Amino acid sequence: MDKDSFMSPTENGPEPVVPVDEIQRSWHALSLRVQQLEAECTGLGQENKALRQLVERVIEHRKKSHSELVGVLNTLVSKLPINDVGVVISRLVEHNNQVGEICAALAGGKADDPMLQPSLLVTLDKTKRELAAAVKPLTDELLRLDAPFEPGILQGLSAQPESFFAPTAVRANRCFVKGQVPREWIVREFGEAALPLFKDVTTDVKFNPRPKPEEIVLTFAPDFETLLPQQAGLMPAQQAGLLALYQKSRASRTPSESSRAQKNAFLKLSFVLELLHYYNHQSTESPDVIFAQRLPPLIEQLVVTNEDALDEALIRQGETLLAHILGHDHRQAVVNNLGKAGGLAKTLRFVLSFRAEKIPDPVTLPGELVKHLAPPGQVPPAAALATVLRLIPASQHPKIIAAILGSDRLPKAEAETLAKAVARDLGLAELPSLSNLTPEKEQQFAWERIKEMITSRAAPADLTAAIRSRLHAKYDVDELRLSWLTLAESDPLVLVRVFCLLPYLPDGQTDPIARAVLESYATRLTHEKYAATYTKVVGALKNLHKVKADSPILVNFIALVKWVDPESATKLAHDIGMPPP
Repeated sequence: MDKDSFMSPTENGPEPVVPVDEIQRSWHALSLRVQQLEAECTGLGQENKALRQLVERVIEHRKKSHSELVGVLNTLVSKLPINDVGVVISRLVEHNNQVGEICAALAGGKADDPMLQPSLLVTLDKTKRELAAAVKPLTDELLRLDAPFEPGILQGLSAQPESFFAPTAVRANRCFVKGQVPREWIVREFGEAALPLFKDVTTDVKFNPRPKPEEIVLTFAPDFETLLPQQAGLMPAQQAGLLALYQKSRASRTPSESSRAQKNAFLKLSFVLELLHYYNHQSTESPDVIFAQRLPPLIEQLVVTNEDALDEALIRQGETLLAHILGHDHRQAVVNNLGKAGGLAKTLRFVLSFRAEKIPDPVTLPGELVKHLAPPGQVPPAAALATVLRLIPASQHPKIIAAILGSDRLPKAEAETLAKAVARDLGLAELPSLSNLTPEKEQQFAWERIKEMITSRAAPADLTAAIRSRLHAKYDVDELRLSWLTLAESDPLVLVRVFCLLPYLPDGQTDPIARAVLESYATRLTHEKYAATYTKVVGALKNLHKVKADSPILVNFIALVKWVDPESATKLAHDIGMPPP
């Protein structure tokens, strides 16, 4: 048997035998090619090893820099109020551990491990899926409620949510709100013959003489029902369709359960699509616009009706929408921008703030709520206050009752009577009068009222009278320190004006405690501990000196400082640029 019999046959017969001479001629080139491939393989191996070392160095550097960053943040966070420190530090430590695990997984070559996806991105993806899934039920509800919308626009939102921001959909939304209809819809559905039944509210001889046909908006003619049977060129089916559209448009504008349901569904749909659009385009959309301008009006219109009280069912609907917002700061931004015009919408802002997972500024918020509910010179009914407080968690009721007791909007006796009446309506035990509160609480209420006066830009004489009254009621080192801290945190010229007015009583006599108080203020002002306050005061007085060197405020301030501390007066005059006193 020859050697050809061992070769497998092909479809065209046995392959031709390669001559030995040809193999010998090509052997040298084949050997060179194999050597070249081996050299390239060795080079690629060395390059991969160098790249791996470089990646490991980058990952190690990332871990170290992140640990240093977390350390710096822990140092900064430790300066926050004690109630917030533990939570923030625990979150930082947890985040640092997650970054360490991710870096270790990258160094180990497990780039496809699911744990490499940050929890924030997982939550973001889940939220976007929930928002996208909520679109279809809302559009179906609008269709079921027979809202005066073009069905094709609503049906296309579930498949393409971004079409909500297309010009056609934006115009349809505006028409729904204003009780109008797009011209192109009428022409497409009923033809040109239906146009005499409508009034063009877009074309204007002066401002918009030649609008595009797809931009023209129509409103029903005042005598639409009379003109409809007389209009030539319309089939009976078209007349019936126009009449149905007219009735739907009128029904959506009249106050009824059906129109309110349509409005609520549209507001929820708008909220969901606005938020989904932001999360899909965070790199180009400004959070200030979406959370401070677009979303607050939607929540306000959804929850605040024409009634005199808030409905807890609608508040829950608003909270459900707010729960889709990932960041606490963004949720609170929406709440903080409610009720800019006051009224019931401002009450809603306080209610949602108290119902939040983390109450913003829990110390001053009860006093601000009482200030809102009790206008100056009026004693609100206890029943009205209790109605609002029932919408707030019961754990916050004692703080709000205490704020009523300490309110400067009401006389002391009336505040105590109102607080007890509200407490009875809420089923709480009667609270003691303000005089029986603990000294710490009374002190807190007193200086909070003074801070509110500074914030509301009260007259310097009224502010000075309030501080003097408090110091006369209880004069000790702690009260003196609190009075200085309150003024140091205010505008520097407020401090200067109070300093100048404090020695003089309304009857023209000198306050007996004025010298000690002013001496304490002057000593603290020039102490290095309050260097920031000193810099602000000197800067304000320096500007005042440039404008008017003989200003009575400036001259009196330096004179009073010299009265209690000549050295401090000399230092102040030198830094301001004045001649020594």
